[in-house]
Order: sequence, then C-alpha cells, then structure tokens
Amino acid sequence: MLSALFSLGLASFSLPCRAQVPTAAQVADQNEQLPTVLRSVQITQHLNAQLPLDTRFVDDHGQPVTLGQYFDGKLPVILTTVYYNCPMLCPEEMDGLTSALEMVHLTPGKDFQVVVISFDPTETPKLAAEKKALYLKRYGRPSTADGWHYLTGSQASVGSVTRAIGFGYVRVPGPDGNMNQYAHASAIEVVTPQGRVAQYFLGVEFPPQAVADSLLAASGGKVGIRVPNILTYCYRYNPEIDKRSLMVVRAVQIGGIATVASLGGFLFFMFRRDIQLAHQQDLQPGAERPGGMDKG
Repeated sequence: MLSALFSLGLASFSLPCRAQVPTAAQVADQNEQLPTVLRSVQITQHLNAQLPLDTRFVDDHGQPVTLGQYFDGKLPVILTTVYYNCPMLCPEEMDGLTSALEMVHLTPGKDFQVVVISFDPTETPKLAAEKKALYLKRYGRPSTADGWHYLTGSQASVGSVTRAIGFGYVRVPGPDGNMNQYAHASAIEVVTPQGRVAQYFLGVEFPPQAVADSLLAASGGKVGIRVPNILTYCYRYNPEIDKRSLMVVRAVQIGGIATVASLGGFLFFMFRRDIQLAHQQDLQPGAERPGGMDKG
C-alpha cells in the first residue's frame, strides 16, 4: 500500500530560526490537500501559552502528580505528547529526541526536565514505566532517571494540555478494525520553568545545538519564534479498500536516502572526472612521469 507522502514537502524538522511563516491563505490551501482526518491533527503553535499546571496525571511509578510538579521556576522542560503503543511515529520521535539529547551537554534532572505525556487515556503507568526504562537505557545515563517523567492521565487531563500546546490528534481504526490507534503529527515543545511554551520543534529529528540553545533561552524565560508548520504525520490511506490506518510518513528516512544517493553520485562523478583529467594529462606529449622522467 502506498503511504501518504503528500506533495506538501514533508520535512523531518524545523529549526527555531527566522523563516518565512506561511500565510493564512497558504495554510488553507495546504489543508485542502490533506485527507479530511489530517485536517484535525494539525499543530498550532501557541507560543507563550501557559500550561495548565494544576492538571492531574499519574507518573511512571503509579503515583498521582500534577503537571506543575515539574515546573519549579528554575529548570526548563522538554514536553512531548505521544502514545506509548504507537507502532510507528512516536518511537521515531522518541528516538530522535534521545539522540539529540545525547549530544546536548546538559543533564536531565539537573539542567532541564523531560516530560512525556500519553494522549491515550487507556494506557497505564506500567506501560509508561516500560517506555521510560527503554529510552533511559538508550540514552545511556541511568543516573538521570529522575529527570525523565512518563505520565498517563484521563481524557480531560490530556485534553487540557494538548489544547494548551495546540496539538491535534484523532482516534482511528488500526489494521484489525478496532479504534485503537491515532492519526497525529510529531513535535516537541521547550517550556519555560514557569510553564510557558517557548519553542516548537517539528518532526522526528531535532538539531542538538538548537535544542540546547532553546533550553538555555527558556531557562531565562525567553520565548522563541514560530517555525514553519512542515509536519510529519502518522497516517496511511488505503485507496483499494477506502479505509484509513496509521503509518509513519518516513520522510526522514527517504530524505536521508535521497541525500546520501545524491552525495554518492556527486562524489563518483568528481572522482571519475579527476581520473579522466589525470589520464588525459598523462597522454599529452611532453608530460612528465613521476620523478621528472619524460614519457616516450
């Protein structure tokens, strides 16, 4: 089945730099090209929005918590909303975040907090703990466990947070026909120690230096700027049976393959040209052999 690699030019990430933001007309035109279900899973950037810090969740130890417990007025927070049983996009996003943090010279729990919220209200603290253990092991710094927080909560709790950050998602049927999967896009948010949204990173690959810079800026209460809404979706459309199911739009992998192939072709062409030029020079009358010896 063909994936929904739309003609929107989906990209893997957006840097928090000064880039042209699409106009309302361009966004409307873009949305018209999307399948209907994806029009409700956009990410609307609510910069400087206050998170609902009194919202109640359950942490990966099974203990009741409030979102505000992770905002102490001192440390910025990396916030992301996923669902732990996601078969495709969410693991890619968490892998990307973990890889980026491996190259950031800041320490979770000491310099910033990581808060991951499941937007599937049926998921359990046990599952949250399993995912935390998986990514903490992948991160390779078990001493930072207190800086990673995997939460679950009710639909009302989840909804209050996703509305605050402008994160849209919709439940859709999985391959078995049951309504147990979601169509959604991918993003992380950097949030100030006071709980205000400071920066968005879209996609599943996050530039480490930009993440580090955003954390440092957010620690001082600074809010960044909007980035272009170039989204990576978790979604598939099956035209044969006219049903929709989820998949990761592997824009990152496909873009990477295309880049490597292009670079490889360019290098092959350059090497081949150098060899041909050397060979032509070798054949010219009076050309010298190595060591200063004339040919012929």
